[in-house]
Amino acid sequence: MSKFSNATLLVTGASGNLGRLAVEELLARGATRVIAGTRDPSKLEDLAAKGAEIRKLDFDDASTLSTALAGVERLLIVSTDAVGRRAEQQKEIITAAKTAGVKHIVYTSAPAARPDADAGLNPEHFWTEVEIAASGLDFTILRNHMYAENTLADAGHVISSGQLFGLIGDRGTSYVTRSDAAKTAAGALLDAEGKTVEDVTGAAPITNVERAELFAKLTGKPVQVVAITPPQLQQGLVAAGLPEGFAGALVAFQRDAVTGHHGVVTDTVERYTGKKPTTFADFITANKAALGA
Repeated sequence: MSKFSNATLLVTGASGNLGRLAVEELLARGATRVIAGTRDPSKLEDLAAKGAEIRKLDFDDASTLSTALAGVERLLIVSTDAVGRRAEQQKEIITAAKTAGVKHIVYTSAPAARPDADAGLNPEHFWTEVEIAASGLDFTILRNHMYAENTLADAGHVISSGQLFGLIGDRGTSYVTRSDAAKTAAGALLDAEGKTVEDVTGAAPITNVERAELFAKLTGKPVQVVAITPPQLQQGLVAAGLPEGFAGALVAFQRDAVTGHHGVVTDTVERYTGKKPTTFADFITANKAALGA
């Protein structure tokens, strides 16, 4: 049995992809007091049927925070999708958690979180980490690396065009599946102690060349890597219809792959789940249909 199986555990954003998976994992691993926090409780009736308590928790409505956190001992904050506002949102719940008597916070952050102005979305994660550390509570910062699922978004286009655009000097990304990340977060909520910052990674860094080779192998269609500069990538993303700011965030992420920030490999997934992380090849093979093959 896990150390905190009988503690009162709360997961925020439980109607989202990662949050829902984390709640399901907690229940599957025998946690006895699991609370699923969500803006819309009607979306989680199935989790209630499985034994979770459902509480309304809206990051934009401070009045819901104290009620949602009542009696909670350990809290998983799944980073919100309110880019540009989430650092402030998350600061509010950290403050509320301390007031409510929460003992431990688990937070889903990002690799190489730092305050640099050119670091894309990382500053919001960095300042949230700072708030958590300053709270005086115990914490586990989980710096989730790029989700393998994200590579499926443009895979069809890459394969049909035969071109995969990426930055010159790419050193690889340790893609982790969202399921592995969610199970890791649940494991940390059940067992982690003290104050730690940990990278949550896949089994090995995958370069653009390796990704293209895998796509070609699975589809029988040639895929060539086109190595370009950051300004060229930014221009191409905007021309494809992405907002300037979002395009900049994607470029910043790829720059970090060039500098090696995304090539880190750890045993965090295995330590908190008891299983090795899903390999990128196994994930893509299992989702071959999404490649349009």
